[in-house]
Amino acid sequence: MRIVVLGAGFGGLELAATLSEQFGAELDLTLVDGGDAFVFGFSKLDVMFGKDDAAAVVHPYSALSLPGVRFVNATVQSIDPESKQVETTSGRFDADILVVALGADLDPAATPGLVEGGHEFYTVAGAFALREVLHAFDGGEVVVGVTSTPFKCPPAPSETALLMHDFLRERGLRESSNVTLVMPLPKPVPPSPAASAAILEAFDERGITWRPGRCVASLDPARNVAVLDDGDEIPYDLFLGIPVHRAPAVVIESGLAVEGWIPVDPHTLETRFPDVYAVGDVASVGTPKAGVFAEGQALVVASNIAARLRSATAPAAYDGRGVCYIELGRGAVAKVDVTFTPGQLPVGGLEGPSPELARDKEEFGASRIRRWFG
Repeated sequence: MRIVVLGAGFGGLELAATLSEQFGAELDLTLVDGGDAFVFGFSKLDVMFGKDDAAAVVHPYSALSLPGVRFVNATVQSIDPESKQVETTSGRFDADILVVALGADLDPAATPGLVEGGHEFYTVAGAFALREVLHAFDGGEVVVGVTSTPFKCPPAPSETALLMHDFLRERGLRESSNVTLVMPLPKPVPPSPAASAAILEAFDERGITWRPGRCVASLDPARNVAVLDDGDEIPYDLFLGIPVHRAPAVVIESGLAVEGWIPVDPHTLETRFPDVYAVGDVASVGTPKAGVFAEGQALVVASNIAARLRSATAPAAYDGRGVCYIELGRGAVAKVDVTFTPGQLPVGGLEGPSPELARDKEEFGASRIRRWFG
């Protein structure tokens, strides 16, 4: 059975690794990605704020060693979900089972003034480039702003504001600077009241201004102001933006997307096209766009595929659960365990924050790299 997985992010890598473990060289899985390396989302902040070098967090796909998995470095040009045929810059691939895990594309140009007057830190290139920008910054008004919904990793803007506070303090610039966070959410982490309370307490202790329920609609580089969606303006000397997220154009053109993203069965992750699945940021399943949810979804799809290969009964359905780590600054990390169940309000608990959980977070990343890359 020919399995083609489009996208080698959290979801694609976990799906490929899980099936490789179970079927080894008997597996026929092709993993396609336009990039040449994997980078964890949280590693971008580590590089940006000088905790790690870029070379330490970039994991080349050439190092993948998963029996039964062939990696193809190519751009996906078209997807036919009915025939499960994919055209790429490396040729055509025909699938018996197709999994779309292409993530979300980022579009800084969709926000007027962002490219000319601000910086984004959600792409690898943008975050890595900010390392030098931050080290050259001599203080002033810092605005961290979300430009639209949905956006990946909802805690990340809060983490950035807290890490920015630490960065300025360590360089003796905090007294001459202000940090403001603009977010469309009513709370930093809506599914977890405890996590939101911990973050808001940290904001209050550090003098970080919190502007909930707002998006940054545009920047005016000539006046150095961020214009919010309600018309209010915030002056800035440094703007760190979360750009507009969109499904990749090839997904839109394929007819898989509805209202911008790929709808799936919330239990199986199957699309309306038989034997075509979607996992991760590109899918619309009711969970946040974050790697841990892509990983959980990939495990369900892998289990369903494994059952097909063994002619067995499909296993349990996707439970909407994910565990994520949140940087609270000052070396402390919290862990949030949240579950999104269709038709119910999400629930989430909080562990920490503590320095010990920072080591847990490091092991979380290291264990995935060992699993995927050996």
